[in-house]
Amino acid sequence: MDGLIPDDPERIGRYRLLGRLGEGGMGRVYLARSERGRTVAVKTVREELARMPDFRRRFAQEVRAAQRVGGEWTAPVLDADTDAATPWVATGYVAGPSLAEVVDRQYGPLPSPTLRVLATGLTRALQAIHGAGLVHRDLKPSNVLVTIDGPRVIDFGIARALDASTQSAEGLTKAGAVVGSPGFMSPEQVRGEKVSYASDVFCLGAVLAYAATGRMPFGTDEGGLHSLLFRIATEEADLTGVPEPWQGVVAACLVKEPEKRPTPEELLTSIEDMAGADDAPGGAWLPGEVLAELGRHAVQLLDSEDPEDRAPVGAAPAAGFGPPPAAFGRATPPWQGRSPLGAGPGAARPSPYATPAPAAAPVTPSPYAPAPARPAKGLATALNVLLILFVVPALFEFTVLMAVRDELDGRPGSSSPRGIDGFRTLQVTSFAAEGLGLLVLLAAAAVWVCWFRRMRQNAESFAPGRIRYGPGLAVGSWFIPVGNFFLPKQIANDIWTATTGRPAGAGRWLMHTWWWLWVLHLATELSAYRTWDEEKTADDAMGTVISALGGDVVAVVSTVFAVLFVSRLTRLQGDRAAGGGRVAGAR
Repeated sequence: MDGLIPDDPERIGRYRLLGRLGEGGMGRVYLARSERGRTVAVKTVREELARMPDFRRRFAQEVRAAQRVGGEWTAPVLDADTDAATPWVATGYVAGPSLAEVVDRQYGPLPSPTLRVLATGLTRALQAIHGAGLVHRDLKPSNVLVTIDGPRVIDFGIARALDASTQSAEGLTKAGAVVGSPGFMSPEQVRGEKVSYASDVFCLGAVLAYAATGRMPFGTDEGGLHSLLFRIATEEADLTGVPEPWQGVVAACLVKEPEKRPTPEELLTSIEDMAGADDAPGGAWLPGEVLAELGRHAVQLLDSEDPEDRAPVGAAPAAGFGPPPAAFGRATPPWQGRSPLGAGPGAARPSPYATPAPAAAPVTPSPYAPAPARPAKGLATALNVLLILFVVPALFEFTVLMAVRDELDGRPGSSSPRGIDGFRTLQVTSFAAEGLGLLVLLAAAAVWVCWFRRMRQNAESFAPGRIRYGPGLAVGSWFIPVGNFFLPKQIANDIWTATTGRPAGAGRWLMHTWWWLWVLHLATELSAYRTWDEEKTADDAMGTVISALGGDVVAVVSTVFAVLFVSRLTRLQGDRAAGGGRVAGAR
């Protein structure tokens, strides 16, 4: 880290700058500290880019998307101001060197156990990035940071904003523009074609080949940039030196045709199949030399002084530019990203190196900090009781409708249903069952939206800024025509991801099953605009009864899964709030 120069601001938004981490294609990157003591990396945008309206628009879009990416294998996006005169973004600080530094300067080619953890972490990072609808576009060794508990990917998604200045209206790269890092670009990037998730898989293969051999798989640009790009687009990668178990995985990633490359899920399966004999002893994934270097850098960070501490007493800090931060640029500093060494993924803990605030000016809690998670067990219990009570009138109505069906069976199809035995009694009991069910359903709906809002608020405390819609829409989305068929599910997806800390799996089958049963139940209720006693003929009444019987079955089954979903999600959030980390056993 370099010291600040006179041209550097002392603050950016609510972050106090400590020093420079680096400078790249998008702008400068600073080490900074929040008002609550968290160490962050603040990345600013170059003036010429900030003057481009299309860049600002794309930058804002990508920052919002990047905030939804889980922080376990990436540097989480914490804050941003894309409208400031100089747009900026803040990410968690990752206490670790880049993969390029580790391979080029500290250690050399990585051993197989380290390679396996690296591959697993990078693949899971791509899952999270792609799950937020982003393509990294610039996955390379200098955008991979190495920490004591695994690799972290930085600068995902924001590369697309930089692409705005080099793209045509159709989204293709303009002639002569190179977007990406030569040596770690995909063939489609080289050809200026639109890129997809498969492009990141190709780049991942190139990064793994580099980590295993210490060489770029398509050589360097010493013979000219065009020669390197030609080799990427047309020639096979040189995988000499890649350990035998890894050659197949890396070669599959480096296939020229995007559609033939494996998905991240398929890659994880292949990597897990190689687990076993080469596992790192005692859980350590890094060689001893690299661990020692991590320790030395941690000490340097502890020894770094706050520039404000060296200011004369009474000197007022200069005003910084722009409000709060949150993303990343194309710069590739050696150190940046998440939390200090030892902090859990995305954890917002006070830094041990934070300077105490003067007694006369106590630190005000940040208005951007999410509220801590609140217990939801009471709401969940009340909701489950009401849901179970809802089953009673549904079963009662089912019994009445079965009796109506028996009476209608065998009657002439053109006859009136009013002629069946006990018509009045069946009509009244059927109406009573529907009315009772509606009353219980209204009570359950009121508690449901309160519970769902609590789940959404708690999820915000687990993963700040990564839930698609605000707490108000967590309530309102259930009552928006058409929108209630998909908006609540999007919110539920984000809640589940934030709660479990996993972008996929983690018992989602329960959530998906509950949701589609709920949609089916809603559709059947909306289609049941007539009751059997309103029909003119026995045939029409029989059709209505059969439809209503099916609706009752769906209602009961969907309610059972709703109870299971409520209980499971409430328990997972309780475990997460109590443990403060990723939920164990959420499979």
